[in-house]
Amino acid sequence: MKTTSQFFGACLALAALTGCGAKHEPKKEEVRHLVTRPVLMDTTITKDYVAQIRSIQHIELRALEKGYLQNIFVDEGQQVRKGQMLFQIMPNVYKAELQKTKAEVQFANIEYRNTLNLAEKKIVAPNELAMAKAKLASAEAELALAQTHLAFTEIRAPFDGIIDRFHVRQGSLLDEGDLLTNLADNSKMWVYFNVPEAEYLDYMSQRHSGKPLQVSLMMANGHEFDQPGVVETIEADFDNETGNIPFRATFPNPKGLLRYGETGSVLVRRQLKGAVIIPQKATFEVLDKKYVYVVDAKNKVHSRLITIGAELPDLFVISDGLKATDKILLEGIRKVKDGDQIAFKYENPRHVLANLKLYTE
Repeated sequence: MKTTSQFFGACLALAALTGCGAKHEPKKEEVRHLVTRPVLMDTTITKDYVAQIRSIQHIELRALEKGYLQNIFVDEGQQVRKGQMLFQIMPNVYKAELQKTKAEVQFANIEYRNTLNLAEKKIVAPNELAMAKAKLASAEAELALAQTHLAFTEIRAPFDGIIDRFHVRQGSLLDEGDLLTNLADNSKMWVYFNVPEAEYLDYMSQRHSGKPLQVSLMMANGHEFDQPGVVETIEADFDNETGNIPFRATFPNPKGLLRYGETGSVLVRRQLKGAVIIPQKATFEVLDKKYVYVVDAKNKVHSRLITIGAELPDLFVISDGLKATDKILLEGIRKVKDGDQIAFKYENPRHVLANLKLYTE
C-alpha cells in the first residue's frame, strides 16, 4: 500500500508541474497594422507625350527642266548655304535657245528703229510702228523665258540646310519634276504632340498669364535635350477618333543634334500647390477604380474611392476623396476587409515618404 500511495503522490506532483498531459495554447500576439496620413505639400508633376520631330523647313528639290544631270556639287548629309549650287542639268540646248532669242531681239530692235524713223517722216502708218514695237516686246519676252529656262538648269539651295539622300546620280536623264533630294533647315525644330481634351482645357485656363508653356524633350536614348522648348501653336480641331488636339513646340537646335523624323517625348512640368500625396502602395484597385482604407475614430477601416490627379514615382497625387487629416492604412491592405476593427501603429507621413522603398507588404 505504501508503494501505491507513493506512486499516486508522485503522479499528482508531476501533474501539478506538467499539467499531467493538459494542453496550453500560446497566447496570440496582437497584429498591429501600419497607418499614416496623406502629405500636404508643394510638388512638381511631369506629364510626357509621344512626340514627332520635324524641321522648320523641309522641302523636296525637283528638276525644273528636262535633260541629263551633268554635275552634282554636294554630298548627302552636307550642310549647305543659301544660294549654293547643288546640281546642274546639261545646259547646252538652253544656251542655244538663249542665243537664238537674243538674235531675234536684235532683229526686232533694228526693225523697230527703222520703222520709228519712217514713222517720224510720216512714210509709214502709225499702225506699222505699233506692230514693230509689239514684235520687239514679244522677242524680249522670249529672251526672258529662255534665260529662265537656262537658269533652271542650275539647282541652288533656297535656304541654309542639310542635304538628304540623293534619288538620282550624275548622268541620269531627268524629266521635269523628277525628285533630286530633300533639304532640311534644322536650326530650329518643330515638335508635335497630342494633348487630351481635359488637359487642353486646363492649359487654356492657365494661359491668362500670357507666358508660353515651356516644355522639355526626352530623346529616344533616354537623355533630356539640353535646350528648352515653348509651345507656340495649337491646331484648330480635335481628332474625333482620339479626342486629342495637336500642340506644336519649337526647340532651338544650335548643335544640329535633332533631325527631321526623330521621335521622343515632350515633358510638361506643372507646379502643384498644397497637393495631397499618398504612397501608391496604400491603394488597391477594384474594377479600374482606386481605393484606400480609411481608419475612423473607432479604429475601424472603411474603403473609400479616390481620384488620382497625377502619378509620381511610388506616389499618387489625389485630386478627390482624401483630406490631409484622414488616417489611411499603409500595410496589410489584403489582410483586412471593410468594417474590420484593427490595432495599428501610426507612422509620420514624412518619414513614410522618406523611407518608402523600405516598406513592403
